[in-house]
Amino acid sequence: MDLGAVTKYSALHAKPSGLILQYGTAGFRTKAEHLDHVMFRMGLLAALRSKQTKSTIGVMVTASHNPEEDNGVKLVDPLGEMLAPSWEEHATCLANAEEQDMQRVLIDISEKEAVNLQQNAFVVVGRDTRPSSEKLSQSVIDGVTVLGGEFHDYGLLTTPQLHYMVYCRNTGSRYGKATLEGYYQKLSKAFMELIKQASCSGDEYRSLKVDCANGIGALKLREMEHYFSQGLSVQLFNDGSKGKLNHLCGADFVKSHQKPPQGMEIKSNERCCSFDGDADRIVYYYHDADGHFHLIDGDKIATLISSFLKELLVEIGESLNIGVVQTAYANGSSTRYLEEVMKVPVYCTKTGVKHLHHKAQEFDIGVYFEANGHGTALFSTAVEMKIKQSEQLEEKKRKAAKMLENIIDLFNQAAGDAISDMLVIEAILALKGLTVQQWDALYTDLPNRQLKVQVADRRVISTTNAERQAVTPPGLQETINDLVKKYKLSRAFVRPSGTEDVVRVYAEADSQESADHLACEVSLAVFQLAGGIGERPQPGF
Repeated sequence: MDLGAVTKYSALHAKPSGLILQYGTAGFRTKAEHLDHVMFRMGLLAALRSKQTKSTIGVMVTASHNPEEDNGVKLVDPLGEMLAPSWEEHATCLANAEEQDMQRVLIDISEKEAVNLQQNAFVVVGRDTRPSSEKLSQSVIDGVTVLGGEFHDYGLLTTPQLHYMVYCRNTGSRYGKATLEGYYQKLSKAFMELIKQASCSGDEYRSLKVDCANGIGALKLREMEHYFSQGLSVQLFNDGSKGKLNHLCGADFVKSHQKPPQGMEIKSNERCCSFDGDADRIVYYYHDADGHFHLIDGDKIATLISSFLKELLVEIGESLNIGVVQTAYANGSSTRYLEEVMKVPVYCTKTGVKHLHHKAQEFDIGVYFEANGHGTALFSTAVEMKIKQSEQLEEKKRKAAKMLENIIDLFNQAAGDAISDMLVIEAILALKGLTVQQWDALYTDLPNRQLKVQVADRRVISTTNAERQAVTPPGLQETINDLVKKYKLSRAFVRPSGTEDVVRVYAEADSQESADHLACEVSLAVFQLAGGIGERPQPGF
């Protein structure tokens, strides 16, 4: 390791004094002008991680659903998964090191992780469409090359596409070709195979309105659409030609404001969906005949997908185990529908994609979605073995096995992917002959309310049972239990924010009025027992 060169280059990417950042679930995110030094240092870290794992590592420059003036960076591990937790700590340490400590921190990481510095390094880089992204990705490349690493700059990519590239490169192209063309062809071929098997009842030519959040999703969907246009016509809105990234549009806006994005006219019962800024989340929605807005979030997406996969397994006659992984935020109605109607087991983990992904790997087929629309399905090698054996089965079972094979190809198993998920959903709706209203009517969401309570120190609250029960402060959980008993079909939980001194409160009940009351009462209990500051929570918020 040429420490002299590192010091020399590091001075060109100097750290603003006093700036402290934390590597979280989504990597680093802040105002773009504060990130140059972080990008350079994440290039260094990616090169070290590549040397240690003897694998290709990915670096994605994006701030996802954040405003356009923000940016961020996250590293992608060898199988397309998120960075290992011990390396998240190294990332935080390296990003926050003062210039004079850089050499020591790099040597510490190399020694702790037993990195062979003579080993070759290879890093792939992708970026979103933010004005700051091109320059920042060059800073990443500077960091990779100063440690003697090689790189491939993919330029503009969705975040899931970069995960796919890393996965392909580290599996000897068994998963797919590590090019955009390879990605487009793999997904489109699987989609067209599935659509061919759909009976042409009613909606023979399928069309969908897509809000691309003025982000990278528009560019990539436009490049890809001719591959699948025989099976689906997509009409793109907020395609980046005039609006600002994520401003009054995108999956996050639609989900949190419960209304359609700006710039999209919706006729009644038209199927519409929204991506977020880096195209790793998707939500669906429509207007009914009375003009009411209906949101179909990640819970209902997971329900549609897992129900279909369960039906295929029953048809093939296989006893493979399938599981749906949710967080405490999943609507109680979705959990009940899956467990009681579809007989699909549901598991709950802590909030955060890495927890969901990890749990989903325990099943032959693991489906996970957060309510915000981020998710995918994972398939074990046992499933692929069963598909291979299905050639000996009768025709009906062979057909179901072929469908399952195409579904597996259509999912981006490396990461939640809005484009891939969109095509999976469209294929399932076509195969089942479902309209968007029929899909929405599978179950009715219980009314719910989410609130935030400001506290002096969020660490006062600790939780267990996948964040559904408070352990501290003493007496809080007992108070919540007593409050919940007052309302029908109700539950409530509290959890500390991962980023700020607030406690998040979730409540659901049989009516909106009851959910609102319960949320307010729980918020007041948090305020009183967990050191609330500022105004006391009031009914009516």
